[in-house]
Amino acid sequence: MTEVSPYDSAEFLDSDEAVAAYLAAAVEEGDAALFRRALGVAARARGMTQIARETGLSRESLYRALSDDGNPSLDTALRVLNALNVRLTASAAPPH
Repeated sequence: MTEVSPYDSAEFLDSDEAVAAYLAAAVEEGDAALFRRALGVAARARGMTQIARETGLSRESLYRALSDDGNPSLDTALRVLNALNVRLTASAAPPH
């Protein structure tokens, strides 16, 4: 019998560039819940303890904010992005 393990995107986020590309793709979708989940996966890939240390937030609050039911503040999201070595930028979108 073939053994199957669950797919975990975090396993593939092994560089700053991979994390940035993953998060950029999530932002492009324009779905806040998708971006929050992607941010949580990226934080988990880096290590929640390390992210907590670098953001000054507790691991528990990070898990809660980045959970499926979470709603991180912009401040929390920016702190996590900074800890991930990712910068959020804005650009003009093409007209609808």
